[in-house]
Amino acid sequence: MQLSFYNTLTKSVQPFAPADGSNTVRIYSCGPTVYNVAHIGNMRAFLAADVIQRTVRAVGGYDVKWVMNITDIDDKTIRDSAAGSDVWLAAMGARTGDALGDLRLFTDYWAEQFLADITTLGIKRDHFLALPRATDYIASMQQLIVKIVDAGFGYIIEGSVYFNVAKYGADHEYGRLFHIDRENFREGVRIDADEYDRESVSDFVLWKGRKDQEPFWDFEIGGEQLPGRPGWHIECSAMSYELLAPFPFDIHTGGVDLRFPHHEDEIAQSCAGYHVGDQALVWMHNEFLEVDGKKMSKSLGNFYTLRDVLAKGIDPLDLRYAMMATHYRSVYNFTFDGIKSAAAARMKVQDYIWDLVDITGGFEADVDDEPRELSKVFEALADDIHTPRALAELFTFINANPASELEPERASALLNEFGRLNGVFGVWTASERPELDIPDEVLDIADERWEARLAKNWAEADRLRDELAKLGWVMKDGKDGYDLEPTS
Repeated sequence: MQLSFYNTLTKSVQPFAPADGSNTVRIYSCGPTVYNVAHIGNMRAFLAADVIQRTVRAVGGYDVKWVMNITDIDDKTIRDSAAGSDVWLAAMGARTGDALGDLRLFTDYWAEQFLADITTLGIKRDHFLALPRATDYIASMQQLIVKIVDAGFGYIIEGSVYFNVAKYGADHEYGRLFHIDRENFREGVRIDADEYDRESVSDFVLWKGRKDQEPFWDFEIGGEQLPGRPGWHIECSAMSYELLAPFPFDIHTGGVDLRFPHHEDEIAQSCAGYHVGDQALVWMHNEFLEVDGKKMSKSLGNFYTLRDVLAKGIDPLDLRYAMMATHYRSVYNFTFDGIKSAAAARMKVQDYIWDLVDITGGFEADVDDEPRELSKVFEALADDIHTPRALAELFTFINANPASELEPERASALLNEFGRLNGVFGVWTASERPELDIPDEVLDIADERWEARLAKNWAEADRLRDELAKLGWVMKDGKDGYDLEPTS
């Protein structure tokens, strides 16, 4: 099926095809900086990347090489590894005695927490070609920096190496992903911080000169010794090249907050150092997450990690579903009521799939490569991964095609389509319906309610229905009997 994606470079939705004409799509996603537990806003970016690569596989029919970096060297990781959080020290043991050893110990701990969290959210480790750590690619970064300096776009001052934005901008467009106010460009001003805002359009650091008590690597350019460590932006340029070359690779993902400066600087470094026109063919950016319509922040008391949310009894698959019910390029408003609605919607589809499994009785139908029954659902996904429209089409289909009216052959063909659809959503299962452990008290009340209905004692039937609801169960009446389902 033909895929189309919104490309931040072109500011338009355009048909997608791999840059090298093959059947393999190369995807690079900006991953976490591992210095603490990721919050649910971070998780939205990683989930968006997951849904993008799953759509490329399940809807587009492509093979995928997916890389997500792990930043384990930057201002934050150095600061916090030196501070010595009680959490990671208690988990990992005593310090190593040197800054680089402590940094590795610290980031090892938080990287494992991150990998555990994304697994909980349904992101499969075996979908990645690699999860490279920045400190394993220092030599590649140094080689790229040398190329940038040799090309005339980098310069050395006070032991650090900077990228000359003005010189680059004379022959290249700087600001392709995000409109840059060039009037505020401060020529000759250098930024050493790894992260900075859009008001600071200036030369950015490629290599930071050594500071006391910080980890460092030896580095030489033209006979000049420059011990230090890499800046943040250079990491992704070097790692994406090492793992996904040749440039351009196909898709680069990340949150909208990374468009500038991080992604803009990635493009500049890559084009200047590797002598290419583009680093990536398509740039895809997900929007922010808000909580109850407000920006998430600790000061407002609405700051949640994935673990905070799960501690409230929420199924991680319901959170995954809820996030996908909003288009990745729209702001997702997280509310606990919204998660409850998502849980009910997810279970409605799951019940339908279980009904299909019951009907097939093991019968397997011959199916076409392209979806037939759920074609509108897949067409919505192919159109810039429009998950909310896809779900709307899915419920329209379910409501119009009750499972009880389907023959085994059609039910089996549908199961195959649902399996392919779940290759994108990853929140359902096609196994047999699990048996419910229903308490005797609930069964007794349900039997009484059924007898009241047969006797047309509607007031008593309603009273008993409310009793069931208080116990966490709902009774679904049929022509010849009833079913019981938990309310959550």
